[in-house]
Amino acid sequence: MKITRIETFLVPPRWLFCRVETDEGVVGWGEPVVEGRAEVVRAAVDVLAEYLVGQDPLRIQDHWQVLTKGGFYRGGPVLSSAVAGLDQALWDIAGKTYGAPVHALLGGPVRDRVRVYAWIGGDEPAQITEQAAAQAEAGFTAVKMNAAGATAPVTTVAETAAVVARVAAAREALGPDRDVAVDFHGRFTAAGARRVLTELAPLHPLFVEEPVLPEQGHLLPGLVAAS
Repeated sequence: MKITRIETFLVPPRWLFCRVETDEGVVGWGEPVVEGRAEVVRAAVDVLAEYLVGQDPLRIQDHWQVLTKGGFYRGGPVLSSAVAGLDQALWDIAGKTYGAPVHALLGGPVRDRVRVYAWIGGDEPAQITEQAAAQAEAGFTAVKMNAAGATAPVTTVAETAAVVARVAAAREALGPDRDVAVDFHGRFTAAGARRVLTELAPLHPLFVEEPVLPEQGHLLPGLVAAS
């Protein structure tokens, strides 16, 4: 079996999917995307496809090694996401070829149930109490919300207080038996994140996502220690 064609599909507002075809009619799908950079990842997929077309799709680990380590420039969110989407599509082909769910090929399931949360608040958080209560009524045991919309380069005391007030509103609506998670979207500096994490601690957030930008991941241990 050989790979004969790789297509990509942009889906509004910001998604990208890839379709890998083979000469035996088996097709695999994957999602190679960086949020907000779908067109850039699409170009990376097109470049990587030049290597994959004509190859055996079942040599998945071999292809992963070549795609991630075969070039002089490696890694980064765009290239890694392009490889990830293609890798998903190849595993999809493998599962269909062997007649088994992909999780079985990867070693089998590890759980029978998965806890999920609902998203509330939107990009500019509003009506937190009403939305949290509605999701609790719908049966969700956790919600996730934005910490804030746009913030100043140096977070003000008022902005920090507004974040805490929003999370407190969600906590009050959910009660002690449900959870609230907070997403910062990298909108805070390390100093601002330390301050707001300290203020949020009494509200017991389930987790805090992206307190700083991805390239500042090395600062995360200091934020946790400070909180």
